[in-house]
Amino acid sequence: MKDFNGKVAVITGGASGVGRSLAFALGRRGAKIAVGDVDGTAMEQVAKDLAAENIEAIVEHCDVTSLDSLNALADAAVAKLGGLDLVFANAGIGAGEGGAMWDYSEKDWEWCLKVNVWGVINSIRAFMPRLVASGQAAHFVVTGSGNGAYTILPDAPIYTASKAAVHAITENLHYQCQAGQLPVKVSALFPGPHVVDTGLFNSDRVRPEDLQKDGGAPDSGITSVDDMKRMAAEFGIEMQTTHPDEVADMALRGLEQDAFWLLETTPDSDEKIRARADMILNRTTPVPATLG
Repeated sequence: MKDFNGKVAVITGGASGVGRSLAFALGRRGAKIAVGDVDGTAMEQVAKDLAAENIEAIVEHCDVTSLDSLNALADAAVAKLGGLDLVFANAGIGAGEGGAMWDYSEKDWEWCLKVNVWGVINSIRAFMPRLVASGQAAHFVVTGSGNGAYTILPDAPIYTASKAAVHAITENLHYQCQAGQLPVKVSALFPGPHVVDTGLFNSDRVRPEDLQKDGGAPDSGITSVDDMKRMAAEFGIEMQTTHPDEVADMALRGLEQDAFWLLETTPDSDEKIRARADMILNRTTPVPATLG
């Protein structure tokens, strides 16, 4: 998809972070944007900011844990913007887990898997039938994470498990679209190459009341990228970050080439991927890269 002008792009989790940056990157190239989100404050702000740039857009409340909510977003995009061309299953949260996984709150597991995994499953169920039925060239993009897809960072097991599942689902969706010779291309988006400066670490701002963490359950104590930087500095590490706008630009460059892997790495992350592959091939006992 080399020309985004006039295309309709739906973005879940589109009111902040990478989703917001995708909305503006696509809108500035002439796309019409349907933002779905649950963060009322961020939704209000992104609506104002998109309008200020004369980007044609709608901003709708959308809870990706609900198939009905996603179907409503799809219907709104078609009714108000005229179609569906690109779908970004981008919504995701961090559970804020910390310490030993056997002490985690059941609510942390439930919330993270509902949003990160079932959010993708529900997005596929809501949008793929519509994209396939249109018979037109379309793109379905899933935001994953290198943590789970190709490396394992043991400090956030719930998040890691969710993103491992997400990538398996995404790659299988890609294979099925290829096998069916469908006009829908699938891509896996990996924000990076460094930790992306988003609100992921403050996901509790949108945590439902019925899924609040059980009292006494361990917590990471990290609510922002700045918290991570301070913790890294205590160990003499200067942590690098990536702005969400950089991720959006990388993603659109990849989509123009019909790339499956929307991925930018560093020499260090490439080495970690090679080391993991070698560990599996050589049956080497895993040793954690980091462990808090």
